[in-house]
Amino acid sequence: MILINEFLKNNKNSLDDIDVIYVNRGPGSFAGIRNSLSTVKALFLSKKIDYFCFSFDDFKESETIKHEDVPQLCEKYKIKKNLINPIYLS
Repeated sequence: MILINEFLKNNKNSLDDIDVIYVNRGPGSFAGIRNSLSTVKALFLSKKIDYFCFSFDDFKESETIKHEDVPQLCEKYKIKKNLINPIYLS
């Protein structure tokens, strides 16, 4: 949260300016994914900030994927809201 707050402060924003968060659920390390999802879940519970969990594998049919395309891709591929199914590397 310290890093998130610093980022928001440096960009002259606050948590009140955020409506939705998109979380890449993996693949990745267990601890990294768990920490990210815990932080997002806490923001959802405390600030009512909606979130969508996705993996770039969800968008297999799309050729080139940019991070700024994720909201539209989540809508196009009907990624479920607030779904958490992490993909861990073994």
